[in-house]
Amino acid sequence: MPHTPPPVAPSRHRDPEAALTQVREVYSAQIAHLRDAVHRFIAGESWPGRVRACYPYVRVHVESTVRQQVLENLGLSYGFVDGVGCYETTLTRPDLYASYYLEQFRLLQQNHGVELEVGTSNQPIPVHFSFAENDYIEGTMPPERRSLMRELFDLPDLEAMDDGIANGTWEPGPDDARPLSLFTAARVDYSLHRLRHYTGTAPEWFQNFVLFTNYQFYIDEFVRLGHEAMQDPQGEYTAFVEPGNMVTTRAGLPPDTTGPALPGVAPPRLPQMPAYHLLRPGHGGITMVNIGVGPANAKTITDHIAVLRPHAWMMLGHCAGLRTSQQLGDYVLAHAYVREDHVLDEDLPLWVPIPALAEIQVALERAVADVTGAKGADLKRIMRTGTVASTDNRNWELLAGNRAQRRFSQSRAVALDMESATIAANGFRFRVPYGTLLCVSDKPLHGEIKLPGMANQFYRERVDQHLRIGMRAIEVLREGGSQRLHSRKLRSFDEVAFQ
Repeated sequence: MPHTPPPVAPSRHRDPEAALTQVREVYSAQIAHLRDAVHRFIAGESWPGRVRACYPYVRVHVESTVRQQVLENLGLSYGFVDGVGCYETTLTRPDLYASYYLEQFRLLQQNHGVELEVGTSNQPIPVHFSFAENDYIEGTMPPERRSLMRELFDLPDLEAMDDGIANGTWEPGPDDARPLSLFTAARVDYSLHRLRHYTGTAPEWFQNFVLFTNYQFYIDEFVRLGHEAMQDPQGEYTAFVEPGNMVTTRAGLPPDTTGPALPGVAPPRLPQMPAYHLLRPGHGGITMVNIGVGPANAKTITDHIAVLRPHAWMMLGHCAGLRTSQQLGDYVLAHAYVREDHVLDEDLPLWVPIPALAEIQVALERAVADVTGAKGADLKRIMRTGTVASTDNRNWELLAGNRAQRRFSQSRAVALDMESATIAANGFRFRVPYGTLLCVSDKPLHGEIKLPGMANQFYRERVDQHLRIGMRAIEVLREGGSQRLHSRKLRSFDEVAFQ
């Protein structure tokens, strides 16, 4: 028999706060049991059976759908289900997701009048996901003791972590409940651990608005602006966090206590995709990630940030201009994408269109106008709206027979990069509002390539302005109300209730 915590009977709640409290209690008891067993195992103890702890679940039985008039008055694209039946999902990290879970519970109860059933699921918590932040106790064991862990503890089950729900390919069995969330608890935990590895910062620091870039120059400027903001006692941002969980608190404020309690330590080398965070109350600030070059990185990081359910993510980077009328330094606002990145072909077929989202487009265009001061015809001279092509071939212009050029011409593309279509497509796949504003840094089809001196001057002149445009766009989105960013355009026919 498995060594498990004392059983807890399922409970039903009309009060979302009470339901969340029960989720906390179930999760805390399960995690405490698992952590205690791990520490005792390291000390030399063993058990005749497997040690097991399981995630909490929330379940609802919906007997009537929501009237169309109610949905229109609600004005949200989430918080309800489309048919009668039983719906459930497993949950994790209620300390991190408390406000998110509370909102989803409240909307379900409000829209369907249902009881929220909370209990302990049959989905085991993998032992690796029970370790606390900066807890590397597994590394203190000899190899033979580590190998014994798989016989006593549950390891990650990849079949419980796939993206079938998000991809629309999940099919329930005859007795299965329908999903409430895009992600199972194990899938969420997997991504939270990957985020620590790839970005060098804890998930607690991530904000609800995310900027991606493919150049370190943008990060250098973001770091400069972040430290500058911390010198303003009246500023809107409360802290600035760098890799290693290094926290700088705004002048006049006590040290930030919303993230991990352990003091940060600068890493000996930067992680693969370092993240930086300008904190604002309610996670309403800005996270910026240097994803490096290529669609593989773009997919990897968005696969994992998606579980944090941000309000929006946007790409700010450089691109190749494809039209003779473009000048170096011009901006490109993507309204369509040619996907030749190939990294999402199995998850999101190429025949699926990736639409532009009006709220993001308007915010980016307004931000360009606000920061540059350009209007009307002057604005059109420096910013072109059009199709952006993303490729996984960095030397696409060298292909024989101009095949790539012909395709890009047929698609009416105005710019080319290696990441934007991937970020937009994964935003579409995971229901995260997305946008792209690129800056033309070279025109390889017209013989205008970046020479060292010219490139350095270009970066100095454009990076600051481009970054401020992205940050201004986030201000515009916040002013418009972040909840309404989650567009109905991103909902499938049979969508989950959780945003």
